[in-house]
Amino acid sequence: MKSLIGIDVGTQSVRACVFQVNGVKLAESIIKFQSLNFSAPGYVEQDPTEWWDATLEALTQLARNPAVRVDDIVALSYACTSCTVVVLDEHGFPVRPALMWMDERAAKEAAEIARTENPVLIHAGGAVSPQWMLPKLLWLMRNERDSYDRAFRIVEQTDFFTYHLTGRWTLGYNHMVAKWSYAEPAGGWPDGFLEEVGVAEARSKWPETILPIGAVIGNLSAEVAQKTGLSENIRVVQGGMDATAGMLGLGAFNVGEIGMSHGTSTVIQCQSDFPLGPSISARPDALAKGYYLVGGGQTTTGSVVQWFISKISDGSPDTFQQVQNRLEKEAALLPPGSKGLVALEFFQGSRSIYHDPNARGALWGLGLWHTPAHILRAFYEAIAFGIRQFLELLAERGYQIVKFSASGGMVRSELATQILADVIGLPIHLVAEKEQTAIGAAIWAGVGVGIFEDFPTAIAQMVKFDKVILPKPDTRADYDFYFDKYCQTYQQLNQLMHEVVDYENQRQS
Repeated sequence: MKSLIGIDVGTQSVRACVFQVNGVKLAESIIKFQSLNFSAPGYVEQDPTEWWDATLEALTQLARNPAVRVDDIVALSYACTSCTVVVLDEHGFPVRPALMWMDERAAKEAAEIARTENPVLIHAGGAVSPQWMLPKLLWLMRNERDSYDRAFRIVEQTDFFTYHLTGRWTLGYNHMVAKWSYAEPAGGWPDGFLEEVGVAEARSKWPETILPIGAVIGNLSAEVAQKTGLSENIRVVQGGMDATAGMLGLGAFNVGEIGMSHGTSTVIQCQSDFPLGPSISARPDALAKGYYLVGGGQTTTGSVVQWFISKISDGSPDTFQQVQNRLEKEAALLPPGSKGLVALEFFQGSRSIYHDPNARGALWGLGLWHTPAHILRAFYEAIAFGIRQFLELLAERGYQIVKFSASGGMVRSELATQILADVIGLPIHLVAEKEQTAIGAAIWAGVGVGIFEDFPTAIAQMVKFDKVILPKPDTRADYDFYFDKYCQTYQQLNQLMHEVVDYENQRQS
């Protein structure tokens, strides 16, 4: 039977899988990254060389797996973090570390671009995030001119992988319309827009070819084939954002179907047949012609839980997982609201609905009766409240949710998933294949080479569901109360947060 490779390049690892075209996973390889550098508040960097070395190792392991027939592999594609900016020489190797997707250093530049109020910004909800390409590029031009001048290409992680897999330089339309303030209905970038925001000279550092998800780029390069043991006959298909692949891997494509990747960060994506208005990113044709790809979520969700448990478990003879399991057993016995605790999960700023890079995490209501289990539950509830905010905004704009599907590291926690179902008041459909981003990338590959007629056909053949988590109606009143307090907490604290962030930035300068 024919098979496909899907590659998921995340923040902490690369995950490569071989799937048969009926969705059966034949093999997987997971290689963790070692480097993630938080050099200053808001600064997050990583070495792109490590991504590529790990990917070559993962592909080599797949080729050597006895369950895999290399000659049956027809195509591969890849899903990457979005707005991870790489600064590369002519050979595709880094001039400096990558500015990761969660890097918020370009807040000033983002605000300047937003103030232009150019009509193209409407396609991204009217906001400009400091995580996106143009603000980061402008920051580089102003603050690291030497790195900028030495760069042959300044592109996305996705484009880095395109080059190293095929030897071709391209840009992916999927991430450009999502994170580059680029949209075909506006003519790409409107005349004069790049000049207005001060980055027009950087066009020479971008490839001219822009490809949509599913476009066939060419064959796997001879060099990669020789290093990994894969075949040069494998077709490489244009990839895109990990969250978009994750949406497909969760069986969501049609209007009303929500797909949520719930891991280190949380990304919610769905498709709409109409734009949803201010403050909601609705990217035209980002996945399929005639649809708006809608996105929301938070930068720090699972990473907040990881931070908290790692601090609690530091010096403990128990493993991280043992500590988490113990705390979750205790937290499961607690009532909604964690006996008076309210938290905010904005440890690296708020992505949506506030679009506030200077928001910060918070925890209040602490009493001497509270334990680490109370705090863990409060963080789970805060994360769920943030998701509820975005879903309620969709509903206010007339978007009707038909099905809500989720996967990712956070969903592996039964407690966190049950709290989420209770808070949003919706059944949560869980997929059988936990590597939903990799299977989404494999779906891109299959559609691109014509194995599947379209995305719904591919989903019907590739995606299988496992179980459904139902909300508990008796928790609704309590969570309505604490959701209101969660919303008010940001409104009351945001000015204080901004003053402290400004003060600390001045101390560093």
